Amino acid sequence: MSTGTLFDKVWDAHTVGTLPSGQTQLFIGLHLIHEVTSPQAFAMLRERNLTVLFPDRTVATVDHIVPTDNLARPLADSIAEDMMQALEQNCKENNITFYNVGSGNQGIVHVIAPEQGLTQPGMTIACGDSHTATHGAFGAIAFGIGTSQVRDVLASQTLALAKLKVRKIEVNGTLKPGVYAKDVILHIIRKLGVKGGVGYAYEFAGTTFEQMSMEERMTVCNMAIEGGARCGYVNPDQVTFDYLKGRDFAPKAAEWDKAVAWWNNIRSDADAVYDDVIVFDAATIAPTVTWGITPGQGIAVNESVPTPDEMPVDERAIAEEAYQYMDLQPGKPVQGTKVDVCFIGSCTNGRISDLREAAKFAQGRHVAAGIKAFVVPGSERVKKQAEAEGLHDIFVEAGFEWREPGCSMCLAMNPDKLQGRQLSASSSNRNFKGRQGSSSGRTLLMSPAMVVAAAVTGQVTDVRELI
Repeated sequence: MSTGTLFDKVWDAHTVGTLPSGQTQLFIGLHLIHEVTSPQAFAMLRERNLTVLFPDRTVATVDHIVPTDNLARPLADSIAEDMMQALEQNCKENNITFYNVGSGNQGIVHVIAPEQGLTQPGMTIACGDSHTATHGAFGAIAFGIGTSQVRDVLASQTLALAKLKVRKIEVNGTLKPGVYAKDVILHIIRKLGVKGGVGYAYEFAGTTFEQMSMEERMTVCNMAIEGGARCGYVNPDQVTFDYLKGRDFAPKAAEWDKAVAWWNNIRSDADAVYDDVIVFDAATIAPTVTWGITPGQGIAVNESVPTPDEMPVDERAIAEEAYQYMDLQPGKPVQGTKVDVCFIGSCTNGRISDLREAAKFAQGRHVAAGIKAFVVPGSERVKKQAEAEGLHDIFVEAGFEWREPGCSMCLAMNPDKLQGRQLSASSSNRNFKGRQGSSSGRTLLMSPAMVVAAAVTGQVTDVRELI
């Protein structure tokens, strides 16, 4: 076992060799696939008469295109139905485990793998989805990849990658009431920028992350990619082990003790050398909301939209573009901005703890008149658990729609789309132009609790006022 950071140790342990390009040929321990980026990859395999090398290291589900209201087959969208059928057929032909709708295990790929214990410390993980960084919460090195790379992993179980630098992002202290993991990562991206992590893996460290649950850590790692990092991770600890123990694919009996010993060994060493270290104080982080068209354009909910002269010169052009697109005025408070749609879900914030926290604020309140608000569980297991706890009743009584699992309005490759210039308060991860299904639709990113606050008041509201 090499010494240094967790990233170094996991990278070295999975290195097959160095390619003529200078890149590392890296073995991928777990390959997650879904219906959007895999059909072309399988077609490329067929063109070359190649087969899937390790089907037992590949796991599939359907998430992006599934409707969250009517799941009757054939799907109303013929393109979605074609993608669904292609995934079903490709998995069948290649003996790949497929968690289809109704299996009890279907859901967003970055929700189902952790909840089943497929995601484990020390792994290398790849998926044709940019938010694969989520799995780094377990001390894995997880990469979002493109379609040609999906083909490569299916055929060889390896990826050609250039080794990254490692930046340690330390956050210390206890978060104040109303401040969540989503606020922490939005704050980090705000401070470091959407390109700040280019060429880096982010190691999230410090007492704040140590105090977080696994699901909170997943929220943070999920959005590392939005800060430009190729991946993000947290060193595994007792919180990690307690979460994994007893899950479907977690090691059992004597194998468990061996695994924990190894997982402890891959933690970054106390004397590990980093390429960069940045430290934040948790006490300075407030409920955060994006005002612009990148995840880096965020402010505390009680702040005003920044004016051009408050920004670095190189950020002013994108700010001007954001003012016009979002129809928000520089220098004016973001709080009080009217919203049209409120969405709780996605691979960032669609887990059971997200729904529990949102339900606390929904209970005894009601969605404001004219607001469309809906909750989309991240998986069939999350939905079942939430219903067992009566969370769905709280949401429905408060005026939210309770939906079936899927990616829903995050990417809107399904019927859940913004209409026209609607403004969405969203617990998802991207606020790009047109991201939520309308070419002119607008997105404000925030925590699930903040989405509830917006839903019940009809405007951007500081969730601390509801505590």
